[in-house]
Formats: sequence, C-alpha cells, structure tokens
Amino acid sequence: MPMEFRRIPGLPPYVFAEINQLKLEARRAGEDVIDLGFGNPDIPSPDVAVEKLAEAAHNPKNHRYSASRGIPKLRMAVADLYKRKFDVDLDPETEVVTTIGAKEGLSHLMWTLVAPGDTALVPSPSYPIHIYAPLFAGADVRQVPLGGEGGELASELFFGRLIEAWESAWPKPRVIVLSFPHNPTTACVDLAWMERIVSFAKEHEIVLVHDFAYSDTAFDGYEPPSILQVKGAKDVSVELYTLTKSFSMAGWRVAFCVGNSEVVNALAKLKSYLDYGTFQPIQIAATVTMNEAPDYPKEVNAIYQSRRNALCEGLNRIGWNVDFPKATMFLWAPIPEPYRELGSLEFSKFLMKEAQVATSPGIGFGPGGDGFIRFALIENEQRIAQGVRSLRKALVKL
Repeated sequence: MPMEFRRIPGLPPYVFAEINQLKLEARRAGEDVIDLGFGNPDIPSPDVAVEKLAEAAHNPKNHRYSASRGIPKLRMAVADLYKRKFDVDLDPETEVVTTIGAKEGLSHLMWTLVAPGDTALVPSPSYPIHIYAPLFAGADVRQVPLGGEGGELASELFFGRLIEAWESAWPKPRVIVLSFPHNPTTACVDLAWMERIVSFAKEHEIVLVHDFAYSDTAFDGYEPPSILQVKGAKDVSVELYTLTKSFSMAGWRVAFCVGNSEVVNALAKLKSYLDYGTFQPIQIAATVTMNEAPDYPKEVNAIYQSRRNALCEGLNRIGWNVDFPKATMFLWAPIPEPYRELGSLEFSKFLMKEAQVATSPGIGFGPGGDGFIRFALIENEQRIAQGVRSLRKALVKL
C-alpha cells in the first residue's frame, strides 16, 4: 500500500543535495575538491569546551535526563554574555530558554506563534528554515524580496517592501522573521534600522523573531546590533543566539531563545513535552566556555576575515567582480554575466565539474537567489588560493 505523508510532499527538491552528490562522486574518483559550499565551520571549538565536556561526561550524574529549558547556570551565562556584549538585561528564569541549536528553536517557536490561517513575513532569499519553519506550523508564508545585492541598500529596500507586504496581506501577518547579518546575502543593518522595525511591530502588534546567528562574525569595525538593544524591543521581540559560529561549536547544538517572556515561556512549555534538553555535559561545557573564553569569537572572526580577504581579492583579480561582505562567514557572489543564463544550480554544477570547487546555488535560498551563488569560508587561505586558480582556468569567458 502506498504511504501518504503530511508536510513532506510540499517540500521542494533539496538543490544542495545535487552539488553534494557531485562532490562525493568527485572525491571517490580521487579528485581534490575545494569545498566552499556547505556552511559547516571547520575551526576547532575552544579547548576549554572540549576539556570540560570530557570532565563532565565522566560524572554519571550527568548521564541522566536534563531540563528542556536548560540548566540554570547555562541560562545565567547567556544572560551575562548579553549584558557584557550588548548591555541588555535578561532574566535567566523568564527571558531565556535553551534550544537544541537555532534551527530546532526556530521551528518549535513557530508552533507557538502561528497556525493554519495565520501569515508570516520572511525575507527572500533566506536561510531555508526561515521559510519552512512557519510553513511546517501550517502558516501562509509571504516571501518579501530582500534584494540579492546585499549591503545597506538591500536592507533599506527590504524595510519598504516589508511595509508593503503587511499592508497588502490578509489576514494581517502575526510574525516577521528577520536575520541580520543575513545568510545568504550578507546584508547588514544598524541599530536605527532595528528601532524602526520594532516601532512598526509595536504599532501593528506583530512578533519579531530575529535569528542572530552571525552576531560575532563581522569585519572592518562593524558590530551587528542585537534587536534587544532597542528600548522596548522585548515587548514584541525574541532573538535566537547560538554558539555555532561565534564559538565554532556547530555540532554541539547549543542555542538560546531570549527576549519577550511570554514568547520564551510558551516555547519552554512546548519543549517540556518534546525533549529533555541537550546532553548535560554539553550544557556544562557551554556554560564554562561563555564564562571563561569570552574572547574566543574574536579569534574565530580574525580567521574568517583573513579568508574573506583571500577569496574576494582572488576573485576580483581573475575578473569576477565581488564586494567584500561586512559580516557572516559567506560571500554572496553574482553569477558573472557570460554564465548568468545558466541559472545558479547549473552554474554551481559547472564549477564543481570544471574547477572542482563546491559552492551553494542561490536558488536553494528561494527564488530571489537564482542570480547568485554562495561561497562559505570553510577552507584555509592556501586552499582558497588553489580554488581561485582552478576557477580562473574554468571561467575562460571572464
């Protein structure tokens, strides 16, 4: 009997899988692939995190169920981090809940905020879970063009488009999903932009959900603002903060939803039915890391900035004109004119086959991304230089 499924049939093909398959086949054939595709950090986690994890794992008391909300000291540690870094006061008991990575937190958060018949506004292009989390909850998602060009212009145009989308939507959207610095476009905003969106959300009784994955990954003096730095933002906003990029702890799956106490506690209540939290030694190690290695994000950031410079300088040198992103661990690059008619998926396949360089096709981030590809800064400078040389040979039309 054929099986019938819910939600899954509505998912489009995962275009990144095609590039991953080509990468796998090339490596099996003995080819040296420069992997600048999947944004999987290669920088080691802090030594203190690894050492504390090993120590805590040897204690049998830590092998039992933990708390889905997160252990108290971990929630206090992220509250201290917000005070130290953003001068934002958080009550660890009512305004912080630990999540098993930001994707899990965002997905379950949407279950508490939207249902069939509701509407959410989401940027396009966008990190896929930003689009699909509200869809999984049954909501209607209106994708608002961010502008593939990235930078300040994109964020300014996006604000106007958000207003237009809200005014034309029915029913009126209950949630706006944001993420700045933005993946994949690397668009950035300042605190004044955040103040405007908070004011708009208050006026129209909208919940703002800000995925702050790249809070510490910024260059050339730019400091990404937390939405909670806006006076009164906690009335309408929550923010997802993660150790994935800042502390290079991707596989540890430690993140937090912070801000509005009603929203935080709704998520905590739902999670109490769904999970028992991350393995407790991981929570202990994360607590110690935030408290004892607060400057580690700066070390990570310096590595990404050096890689950004190597990639952008190399691409511009071979005639592929790109801007230097101010933030994130990515480069959002327009497809060069001679190859634009291919579209992003076929162009990414071309680069994989002809240059053995893996990238992410922009179409995988929504229809607004098809004229671009995304490079991830997950190889060192020498490997990036090797990749640029291969690209130069493949892109004979430049």
